[in-house]
Amino acid sequence: MCPPPAPAPTAVGRSVPRREGADKVTGRARYTDDIAVPGAWYGKTIRSTVPRGRIRSITFDPLFDSERVVVVTADDIPGDNVVHLIRDDQPILATRGGEVRHREEPILLLAAPDRGTLEEAASHIKIEYEILEPVYALEKAIEVFSTVEITKGDIATAQRSADFVVQHEFRVGLQEQLYIEPQGTIAIPESGGRIKVIGSLQCPYYVHRALKRALKLTDQQAVVIQAETGGGFGGKEEYPSLVALHAALLARKAGRPVRLIYDRHEDLAATTKRHPGVITHRTAVKKDGTLLSQDIEIVLDGGAYCTLTPVVLSRAAIHAAGAYACPNVRIRARAVATNTPPNGAFRGFGAPQSLFAAELMVEHVAERLGMSSVDLRRKWMLRLGDTTATGQRLTESVGNEMVLDAALKAAGAVRPSGRPAVKRGRGLSLVFHGSGFTGSGEKKLQGTIAMEALTDGTFRILTASTEIGQGTKTIFCQLAADALGVGLDNVVLAPQDTSLVPDSGPTVASRTAMIVGRLVQEAAEEIRERLKRERPPFKVEKSYVQPDSIHWDEATYRGDAYPVYAWACTIADVDVDMTTGEVRVTDLVTAVDCGKALHPVMAEGQIEGGCLQAVGWATIEEIKMKDGGYQNDRLATYLIPTALDAPRIRTILVENPYSRGPFGAKGIGELPMDGPAPAIIAAIHHATGVWLDEVPATPEKVLAACASR
Repeated sequence: MCPPPAPAPTAVGRSVPRREGADKVTGRARYTDDIAVPGAWYGKTIRSTVPRGRIRSITFDPLFDSERVVVVTADDIPGDNVVHLIRDDQPILATRGGEVRHREEPILLLAAPDRGTLEEAASHIKIEYEILEPVYALEKAIEVFSTVEITKGDIATAQRSADFVVQHEFRVGLQEQLYIEPQGTIAIPESGGRIKVIGSLQCPYYVHRALKRALKLTDQQAVVIQAETGGGFGGKEEYPSLVALHAALLARKAGRPVRLIYDRHEDLAATTKRHPGVITHRTAVKKDGTLLSQDIEIVLDGGAYCTLTPVVLSRAAIHAAGAYACPNVRIRARAVATNTPPNGAFRGFGAPQSLFAAELMVEHVAERLGMSSVDLRRKWMLRLGDTTATGQRLTESVGNEMVLDAALKAAGAVRPSGRPAVKRGRGLSLVFHGSGFTGSGEKKLQGTIAMEALTDGTFRILTASTEIGQGTKTIFCQLAADALGVGLDNVVLAPQDTSLVPDSGPTVASRTAMIVGRLVQEAAEEIRERLKRERPPFKVEKSYVQPDSIHWDEATYRGDAYPVYAWACTIADVDVDMTTGEVRVTDLVTAVDCGKALHPVMAEGQIEGGCLQAVGWATIEEIKMKDGGYQNDRLATYLIPTALDAPRIRTILVENPYSRGPFGAKGIGELPMDGPAPAIIAAIHHATGVWLDEVPATPEKVLAACASR
């Protein structure tokens, strides 16, 4: 293996050494479980064992050690008993006489000096319920969390003039984020009513706002610090707020630090997953393939509480028509409540679900017309000057055709499997993904960063954007060093500590490099100019300002949904064992329009990781439900692709700069999740002749589909 290149004064576009390990400023511990806090106790969550019911009684038998165990109930919450997010529906702890809405609902919290005492105490608690009828099926769900309707043109007239109206239903399953370390937080009570929380998380200010509201703390009293976090994938966006609240409540009552860290079983059983759902398409076309209309219905399962479901549904709806120009579109989307653990953010945030259906619909229409799906995509694809389903006119950095051409050139011819019982097929997908928050989200947030010029000739970046394995530390320092004209070692990143850094917004939505990175670049450029006329130390702050050219109507879902889109084409080769039904992805080519590759090696790593997650979602990552809970809630039974399962992945970076991105860069963190699943399902069809129209394509489903052909 070749050694990494040495840092250069101009770092952008080069694969400089990645910044790893402990933070240069604080020397903080790598992971939450490694942090040494003298006198820290251990915490535990006591959860519901029924999917829906009303708590009748909570009793502690005589053997419960009340001298050595601290108990927290909803009565111990000084502020609002709610996890602060979009909707005030999720309690921090269920109340006596209150309703529990899923099997893992938190009811009590315990803290003890050691884990043995903690487990012993838990065995002496009995909770009795009045059992209520649970709702599991989408079609039986009554409560609706959110709805979105997008209308463009006249669907009815278009359908009447069509030669064909093709209709299909698609189903997408749950998926677990499976970050490296489980959810975990340490809460430390300090003088003056201050609570310090150190945790494995993506969004420090989410946790900060939740703590302030529930514990009645001021900005200064609530301190949230991110520990080194080994991946988040959305699973550490909103859920750490609940873990932090529980740890803080225990620490407050115990008067000492409390460490609340889930084991893997609890993490798999209780935390949020990718939203499952059903998507139905009715597509009207002419015999020559002219696209007349798309009529799309989306129903997502939000689980027991709202969490981030409205935002997931929003992105799903906006992407539902795919990367194609259509004059007449109707998208009706809704997310409903069921008595299952709440679902939440996962890489792609609704777009993988709706784009899965959109891309397979292209395949179905092409088959009905007797056309090549590649030719049909070229006929339909969005180009400069076209408008999306929301009426957004695309004015720059549209890479649809560029990525399609690049992927087709790299893929080459399909080779036969060479085994009689194994059939090989190839599938293709063409997708886009909006970078940044939807609509006016960035304007409302007004994310802020700061940068300091210090007396020793170094520069410090202050931002709440977190490093979760995607390269934030390296990219931000590259951008600053390049704009300042200094070496990479002259720039450091302050720890993500809410008492030190401003609110830059959450580390989500493919916004970190493009939105926050641009602010870093602008701050560095201003410092460079000021250094010509003044001496350090001084600080520069920059906040996001929405361009006047971006217009969005939240009420009608019309206008510029995103500042820009990234584009990708994925080609997947699969082998299907006709005896066992096993699907193996053997080769995967993906071409990505990234705007500008700030760090090519890390960009390729992001794309490869996202593709492998998508391979798992498409083929083996099936969560089985029973009585409102997850049956396979252990790593022994929840399967993900390993290195042995990984196909050869070839990544092609297509640079098509965006004028408002840092050095032209666009966000690509989520895009790799969107394309592989539909390409794989299409490849299975081309290998076997059967359609599955759902993920994951497990061996059982493949064999059943082949048997019913």
